[in-house]
Amino acid sequence: MNVISKRGLTEMAEGKRVGSDAMDELQSWYRTARRATWMNLIDVRQDFADVDQIGNVLVFNVRHNRYRLIVRAVYPKQKLYVKALLTHKEYDREEWKKWA
Repeated sequence: MNVISKRGLTEMAEGKRVGSDAMDELQSWYRTARRATWMNLIDVRQDFADVDQIGNVLVFNVRHNRYRLIVRAVYPKQKLYVKALLTHKEYDREEWKKWA
């Protein structure tokens, strides 16, 4: 999958001041996603069992639900668009659903 973009993901994480443990998990997510050839949610769940699909976005749990990584997947084009990295509290406000 072509992940768009690693730089954006890193900037989001730095903006949230995530700890090194969360940064390591995000980098691991990036490496896994980059190597993947996902065609649907079932394929994604082979790598990330707790991922959810809501509308046209995938929601990944980071650091045991401390953060949520929201990504738009375009399977036919093999592209992932990193949309947001939210704290659990921000995620619960559901404002992100406006564009999901």
